[in-house]
Amino acid sequence: MKKISINTNERYDVLIGKNILGELGAYTLEIFAPCKLCIITDDTVNLLYGDSVFDILSNSGFDVYRYSFPTGEASKSLDTYGRCLEFLAENKFSRTDGIIGLGGGVAGDLAGFTASTYLRGIKFIQVPTTLLAAVDSSVGGKTGINLSQGKNLAGTFWQPSLVFCDTATFKTLSAEIFLDGVAEAIKYGIILNKNLFEKIYTDAPITASYDKLEDIVYSCIKLKATLVMEDERDKGVRQLLNLGHTIGHAIEKCSNYKISHGHAVATGIALITKASHNFGYTDLQSLSLIIDILKKHGFITETSFTSEELLPVILSDKKRGGSNINLILPTKIGSSEIREFPVNSLDGFLKAGLK
Repeated sequence: MKKISINTNERYDVLIGKNILGELGAYTLEIFAPCKLCIITDDTVNLLYGDSVFDILSNSGFDVYRYSFPTGEASKSLDTYGRCLEFLAENKFSRTDGIIGLGGGVAGDLAGFTASTYLRGIKFIQVPTTLLAAVDSSVGGKTGINLSQGKNLAGTFWQPSLVFCDTATFKTLSAEIFLDGVAEAIKYGIILNKNLFEKIYTDAPITASYDKLEDIVYSCIKLKATLVMEDERDKGVRQLLNLGHTIGHAIEKCSNYKISHGHAVATGIALITKASHNFGYTDLQSLSLIIDILKKHGFITETSFTSEELLPVILSDKKRGGSNINLILPTKIGSSEIREFPVNSLDGFLKAGLK
């Protein structure tokens, strides 16, 4: 089992291993005395792991409850969030009780947002079961839900008390859902670590049976931990993690979330890199390598959505500040920068990526 310690306002560990789910109860007892715990998960993950996690925690002395919601991005909503809060209240959860976020990014974000606001904040543990959640959303304390105007427009910073990642759970993922996480892993290589990029590039395509998967997860979380510890509130260097996300979130929204997060981000990475190259910020070799690694994994590097469709969504992005917006540009493999753009110049920049 690998361990990464994250020292933010709240210190916590990220534990990574294969076939370690049975140890969850023992590690949970290091965070909570026996108390009420609510597993928040979606219907699909509930069928796969809900009973196992329920029994593991119950056998460790916890009084376990479970709230399951319909699978999919549509559940990352005010309605589901409200139902989670009501469920806790109806079952008289107190400030010494806790939440287990079991599943992918939607379950983790909902569990964290619920934990951060119920009784003004209770502890929670992240148990990611997708590669995407493992390498990205389960770590760093960003929680939230979507509003009708866009992704993650309501949320908090609320660090988990533990992240417990069993990579064996990834084998139950469809290839498409697994690839959501691969897109995020590629992102880390592009923005921060040339060696990680080259590893993924050389071994592409990465699959759930890849024998070095734990190493990939560890490398990604280690990189994210460095940025989170330096910039917990996402005011500066942590924004590098948003490579491809501003356009990606717009693609998700324009597709009515039929295009999943990781696939939309992969397309967003391709488009932002093309635009960055056309404006002279990214060299041709890096552009070629980025497009190639995405295509090796079967990602789509173009979109049928127009600038006129994407731009209004982008202008609602939470990274906008007044008349400017920060975009993350890859300068070369393993290096990137935060560049501020005036909103009135964004259309031209976006169109340069859509060519």
